Amino acid sequence: MSAPSQLRRFLDPQFVSELGNMELIARLVVEGFIAGLHRSPFHGFSVEFSEYRPYGPGESTQRIDWKAYARTDRHYVKLFEEETNLRATLLLDLSRSMDFAGDKNRVSKFRYAGLLAAGLAWLLVHQQDAVGLMTFDTQIRQLLPARSVRGHLYDILRTLEQAEPGGKTDLGEILHRAAERLRRRGLVILLSDLLDEPERVLAGLKHFRHRGHEVLVFHILDPLETDLSLNREVVLEDLESGQTLRTQPWFLREEMGARVEAWRRELERECRAHRIDYLPLTTDTPFDLALRRILDRRRRMG
Repeated sequence: MSAPSQLRRFLDPQFVSELGNMELIARLVVEGFIAGLHRSPFHGFSVEFSEYRPYGPGESTQRIDWKAYARTDRHYVKLFEEETNLRATLLLDLSRSMDFAGDKNRVSKFRYAGLLAAGLAWLLVHQQDAVGLMTFDTQIRQLLPARSVRGHLYDILRTLEQAEPGGKTDLGEILHRAAERLRRRGLVILLSDLLDEPERVLAGLKHFRHRGHEVLVFHILDPLETDLSLNREVVLEDLESGQTLRTQPWFLREEMGARVEAWRRELERECRAHRIDYLPLTTDTPFDLALRRILDRRRRMG
């Protein structure tokens, strides 16, 4: 197996989920992504991290990093937060419905979202973008403001590693609260299964647009939620209410599939109408699809 092919194994959610800490996972996911970029429109993309930029003639010498000069014999200026290319905030859904995996060989929606968020944060910070993180269920649980320095990235990764799902959610309301908290304009990246009334979710997303943010939604579902392909009697449980239903899945498969597809199409249609980027994902989808969408969005905003 070639080196690029070996690296691209790290785009598989189940494979990387079995690795070590979140820092290692984030780095390997991005390296696996970069391994395939020579075949993409993003050829030449760099993940070389720098908290500096070269000194330009005529600039004030007060911001030159003399320690860096002593090491390299070159003049570098410290990169401050306001000089970053993009300000992005990751919104991670901690609701109990995210703690679902329809197959023991697949990661849960929450685990998938957390791994993807780690890769996104690593990718953006290594492009000198400022990244923040907000976790939520019925409340905003943690908020790390967007910054672009390496130490802050590790704070985000530690927070992702320690986060656990389990609460109920009120997604529509929490999006409104988040829109009020994020006062500086930037890119809002939502990772959620969007399990709330579509009109409430869309109202919350439009609140971000009203405040001048760009919005990217990763709609994360388990494959079983889109195709109830089971051949045995099952007990369906609402993870937030605890209600159960015993049924033969083939009675529900066609209707359920049609409803999920209609739900997705409604979300996609309304998002497009309000210039919100919407990408449906299932937990068996390799991470490069989402990472490519981020680069495409970043390029259009640049």
